[in-house]
Amino acid sequence: MTIDAITAASTTTPTSVATTARSPKQTLDSEAFMSLLVAQLTNQDPSSPMDTNQMIGQTTQLAMMEKLTELSTTGTEGFSLQMRVAATTLLGQQVSYTGADGATITGTATAVSFATGVPQVTVGGATVGLDAVSGIARPAS
Repeated sequence: MTIDAITAASTTTPTSVATTARSPKQTLDSEAFMSLLVAQLTNQDPSSPMDTNQMIGQTTQLAMMEKLTELSTTGTEGFSLQMRVAATTLLGQQVSYTGADGATITGTATAVSFATGVPQVTVGGATVGLDAVSGIARPAS
């Protein structure tokens, strides 16, 4: 029996395959934790199963991590709200800030903007970040 050489019946050109770039997560969230737990349970030795105390401990750690994340988010939102309230209380007040030349500039706060992360206060036509305000005084009546 003779074996014939195999020749290509047709030539194909490689097609481009769309690949999506995945950026790795830098945090351990509940999804990553559950994936690790499932992988651990799937690959465990049947003759030596996972200790239930360890599993309960890991589940408790997951719940604590989720609550700490929620608490952190709530704290950040609270701080943002406090900055907004502080900025609005400046309206109509004499506000001082340090200018680009290092001189102290004083003027009346006439407007507040919340368009950026730090509220912006308009003082005498200049927009100043709330964190740049160095002093407040009641206007003379």
